Amino acid sequence: MKQAAIETSALIKDYGAVRAVDGLTLVLPAGSTTALLGGNGAGKTTTIAMIMGLTLPTSGKVHVLGTDMARRRHDVLHRMNFESPYVDMPNRLTVRQNLTVFGKLYGVAGLGDRIRALAADLDLGDFLDRPTGKLSAGQKTRVALAKALINDPEVLLLDEPTASLDPDTADWIRSHLERYRSRRGATILLASHNMGEVERLCDRVVMMKRGRIEDDGSPAELIARYGRSNLEEVFLDVARGRKEAAE
Repeated sequence: MKQAAIETSALIKDYGAVRAVDGLTLVLPAGSTTALLGGNGAGKTTTIAMIMGLTLPTSGKVHVLGTDMARRRHDVLHRMNFESPYVDMPNRLTVRQNLTVFGKLYGVAGLGDRIRALAADLDLGDFLDRPTGKLSAGQKTRVALAKALINDPEVLLLDEPTASLDPDTADWIRSHLERYRSRRGATILLASHNMGEVERLCDRVVMMKRGRIEDDGSPAELIARYGRSNLEEVFLDVARGRKEAAE
């Protein structure tokens, strides 16, 4: 069995009287791509924040690449990264300036060469010196992906990476993620509401509801278990409490 890249144990997060994550135990092997699915308020974003070490759990543990994120996250942050279209980079800085800032934060060696390589790989050349705030949605998404890959991370956390993109740009992003995982052997944890994207990219799906794991399996296993034709129908069954799996 592959070594665990991400491991949570009895993870709980309370915000006052609200329990956002309720006893989450999860083991993600190195090199796997896992989807974390659930409706709004299911606990996905809070879980990702605790895995990143940005939010401390109320109780339970998170280990990433063997490191306790509550105690020693700075030992491993340079080996991880995160991408979300909902997190803006400073709009007044150019793309190159933003990537330089994040590259320095991650301690990337040969940063100029790394930015040039990413610009070529992600087709950023035409707007590398343009203010980030003046980019289109698709361009901003490519820049966000470049930021997420600036340190060549072993663990990549993605929150709706293709939200609001046209089909062509979204397909381009997914193809790049597939190539990156294959080349780097990276572990990817993906939160998405695009079930076609999940079926394409992920070898495992964890369904969350009210902070707990409601179901867990490969896309094909879940589709067969619920007697459905696609993962979107399974998602609706879980979200609406229709638990009658296929006999």
